[in-house]
Amino acid sequence: MFDQSILRGSVLALQAETREERVGVDNSAQVINTLIKHAETVFRGKTEVVELAVTCLLAGGHVLFEDVPGVGKTTLAQALARSIGAEFQRIQFTSDLLPADILGVSIYDQTKGTFSFKPGPVFANVVLADEINRTTPRTQSALLEAMAEGRVSLDDKTLELPKPFMVMATQNPLEFHGTYPLPESQLDRFLMRLTIGYPARDVERELLLNRRRSEPVDSLDKVIDLPTLSALQQLVDQVRIDESLVDFVMSVITATRTSAHLRTGVSTRGALAMVRAARAHALMRGRSYCLPDDFTQLFVPVLSHRVSLRGPGGSLGSSRAEAEALIEDLVSNIPIPL
Repeated sequence: MFDQSILRGSVLALQAETREERVGVDNSAQVINTLIKHAETVFRGKTEVVELAVTCLLAGGHVLFEDVPGVGKTTLAQALARSIGAEFQRIQFTSDLLPADILGVSIYDQTKGTFSFKPGPVFANVVLADEINRTTPRTQSALLEAMAEGRVSLDDKTLELPKPFMVMATQNPLEFHGTYPLPESQLDRFLMRLTIGYPARDVERELLLNRRRSEPVDSLDKVIDLPTLSALQQLVDQVRIDESLVDFVMSVITATRTSAHLRTGVSTRGALAMVRAARAHALMRGRSYCLPDDFTQLFVPVLSHRVSLRGPGGSLGSSRAEAEALIEDLVSNIPIPL
């Protein structure tokens, strides 16, 4: 079992260190690794998923989870929010949800004779958009526009969203009745599409033996603060990428656009997202420069939801597994720069 006392000691040491000196590339790996390990105390057995979610956080992006209910999506979102001392909000999407339920509404104050704005749940640092495909396209667009712009326009006023701002959306890929699939233009707003899957047997067994009524995530402490996270996000911009790696990315992007198996390839926004994610991944490893591994490990989660597959006779088929397999195949046929 994981010794939480060891982690608690490293957390206290890290908090003292980050108060005294500014976070930089040299200690970025230590800071980020402490964040990951802290989240894993309540979300166990899925280190790769946690690392990818943290990569999204560092890159300033949003993540779409496609998975069955009950595998820990909410727990992961809450764990990350608590670990960085962020405000967390959860929105349960339903068919009757309105844009105002997400963005907020102006309320008339009779005593003052003026309108006051009541912010909606989107005004938080980490927003869990649960079952986003169960609401109408109009309501989906309200959230996705906020994701893209980082601000909300209401009543001729523009209101900035908190920074950092991250949306973790979920949808069940096995249910289609009463759903509104996200269009390609909206899917492109997510930096990554991830799946968690069921836990390993030993992890689930330990959970069954030790879980009581209380949720462990409720007692999770902050390990880094929001200014430290903002500093890490700024460091991402300073990570160097060699021209040969840019050409490597362009070869993969071009392959998606020319493949006979795809109706549409990756957009320029997708190419920029790929580079941004790779920079964040390199910083997570404590480097100020990118390596080929930073790209090869991220091509599938960053690109697979940005392509549209052709089915038999030119009809569309958008199975996640098929899209991921195709991206892997395209990447395998392109030489990796040395």
